[in-house]
Amino acid sequence: QVQLVESGGGLVQSGGSLRLSCAASGIAFSINAMAWYRQVLGKPRELVAGISSGGGTNYEDSVKGRFTISRDSAKNTVYLQMNSLKPEDTAVYFCSVVIRIPSTSSQYSYWGQGTQVTVSS
Repeated sequence: QVQLVESGGGLVQSGGSLRLSCAASGIAFSINAMAWYRQVLGKPRELVAGISSGGGTNYEDSVKGRFTISRDSAKNTVYLQMNSLKPEDTAVYFCSVVIRIPSTSSQYSYWGQGTQVTVSS
């Protein structure tokens, strides 16, 4: 029973900050990476930020310098600190956890339900 619970979304004015959290539970296998994606209705889901089990990070160009992804391995929790928010950041944000399938080199991704972030101008 894998569950990813996201929190921290809401309404904020342009220039404000939000901190998203995603707590993963019920995962029996090692986690290769955790990430945040976002999606606007009618458009493809895009990667915002990712962090590997080794601590390496990757960011979408438009959020570099404004967003920071971090992870608490002991709690299987990933965070996204979002500063200097812009209206174009408005989207549903999804947490993703990537595991390696045992005895194979294949991967599988779990997804949260999503949390709405709305930035007003």
